[in-house]
Amino acid sequence: MRTKVVLLLALIMGAITTVLFFQYMKSYDAAETVTAESTIGVVIAKEQISKNERIPAEKLEMQQLPEKSVHTGTAKTIDEAAGMIATADIIEGEPVMLHRLVSEKSETIFVSRKVREGFRAVSVGVNFTQSVSNLIEPEDEVDVIFTKLKKDEKNETAASSVILLEKVRVLAVGRKLIAPEDKEELYAEYSSVTLELTPGDSVKLVNSSQEGSIHFILQQRPPAESSTAEMQSEQEAAL
Repeated sequence: MRTKVVLLLALIMGAITTVLFFQYMKSYDAAETVTAESTIGVVIAKEQISKNERIPAEKLEMQQLPEKSVHTGTAKTIDEAAGMIATADIIEGEPVMLHRLVSEKSETIFVSRKVREGFRAVSVGVNFTQSVSNLIEPEDEVDVIFTKLKKDEKNETAASSVILLEKVRVLAVGRKLIAPEDKEELYAEYSSVTLELTPGDSVKLVNSSQEGSIHFILQQRPPAESSTAEMQSEQEAAL
């Protein structure tokens, strides 16, 4: 009797083991199927990329993603995206879409891409002095000074200057719409500055440029955290 019980238990355990084995193999095959799903390499933003920024290769990396989930317009090689200009912010880890990139040549041709809604692009002629020694770059902010010569009571010529506009965004200098990233880039002179203004301010600027002379005051850009730290270190060393 005892032998029969042991045999029965052995048969039951064997059946259970067989069922568990087949379930395991089934799940293993399913996992193998998922693993074998075809993937494709796409370009991912390694860190934040800002709008109007020329994208350096250092901010890009390749990543394998399931082919079915990848949009056809995604950049497949770093060469496709490096050196291009982003038309919108690209967050860290986001696939880089080709329709959100333009070449510097295209950006130079289509200045309208940079003008915000409700504003206009207007250019005025400048000389070396008026343009802060040609040190103004695209995306800087400037104040505009209007100077007019008048006759005083003694019939002597006197200059009268007022701040015409404040904190105006610079869209371009000459035909350059992108600020240089390379500090060693060759210096290039220009004879015009293009500003982003409301229609009313555009008329005011054009009229003033005809009635007198225009000069620009360059606003300070907030330094990056790393630059601030370097400046502080230099100041402490000097003390």
